[in-house]
Amino acid sequence: MSGSTSLDEERSAIRTFDKRQLRDVLGSFVTGVTVVTTVDAEGKMHGLTANSFSSVSLDPPLVLWSQATSAGSHLAFKDAERFTINILAEDQHAVANHFATRSQDKFSGIDYDLGVDGLPLLRDCSAWLECKVVSRYPGGDHVIYVGSVDCIRQSARRPLVFGGGQYLVADPHDLGIASVGTEGAMKSRPHAVRLASRAMLRLARKLDKTLALVAWGNHGPTVIAWQAATTPVAADLPLGLVLPVTSSASGLALAAFLPPEAVDRFVTAELRDNGRQASGEAPLTAETLANVLESVRTSHAATRRPGPFYDDRVLANAISVPILSPSGLAVLALTAIGPAEDFDAAPDGPCAEALRAAAHEISAALREA
Repeated sequence: MSGSTSLDEERSAIRTFDKRQLRDVLGSFVTGVTVVTTVDAEGKMHGLTANSFSSVSLDPPLVLWSQATSAGSHLAFKDAERFTINILAEDQHAVANHFATRSQDKFSGIDYDLGVDGLPLLRDCSAWLECKVVSRYPGGDHVIYVGSVDCIRQSARRPLVFGGGQYLVADPHDLGIASVGTEGAMKSRPHAVRLASRAMLRLARKLDKTLALVAWGNHGPTVIAWQAATTPVAADLPLGLVLPVTSSASGLALAAFLPPEAVDRFVTAELRDNGRQASGEAPLTAETLANVLESVRTSHAATRRPGPFYDDRVLANAISVPILSPSGLAVLALTAIGPAEDFDAAPDGPCAEALRAAAHEISAALREA
């Protein structure tokens, strides 16, 4: 039968794979990226990039990783009694590349601290596991190391991901479960979207401003609908546009009425990145952001100072108000955007009052539903 012949041909091809083909197939299994570090008997530090890391057991706490016998640091790791797994954060791809190349001093120019027995802990990682070697097993052209975990550390930074021969970023699946702490808001969202869509038509005619409806998605504040003004703020108004939390009116309006566990990972990353950017303004801090969010809770309106619209061609102002579920969680943000030269986005201005009135009406309807 032709079907049987085709299957036999596929099986034959699989049996005759070469190293490159095997590597491509293994690359379909997406992993994190680690730098494994140790110290040799002379006190010299060694490290190499590895994605062959895996958990083995929770009780007792065991992990494993494997190293090629051809690696320059193989003798150091073969004789070492300890190793540290540094799980890299999503912006540390340069660190991964650095430790993946041969070098006499891989720690030159690298920031690190010292952990148990003086083993290096790379800074700014997503997590760390400090381990004692309990077993070594030969594995073809690799040695498999099993370690007992003595000490763990974790940051709020998202991990770096590798698959298909390239670095990736880790984000929740768009069709996955709701962000932690937002489940109550999710139940109200379909009805809120219907009500808000009708309100946007009325507000667009009344205010003649571009309006956006923004939901809290798995990637943060996400535009799910637009209503253009007579002269739109931009020619292209893309659905699915993901906005920053701390520097967009929509992000602030939502974050002020969501639990910390839903927003903290986004806020932590943005505050870190804002602090690293060269700017004439003082970087936003956790303390100043807390004050901003408290102000939003009081006024039920969030504004952003004039700044570039998403395509950087338009300087825009924005004001956003939250639509709340019966339990007081932010379901949606209703946002008006306009050119900075002719849009007064003051939280006590007429545009803010019109948005607040619409949001209050929708929130009340959700309570009665």
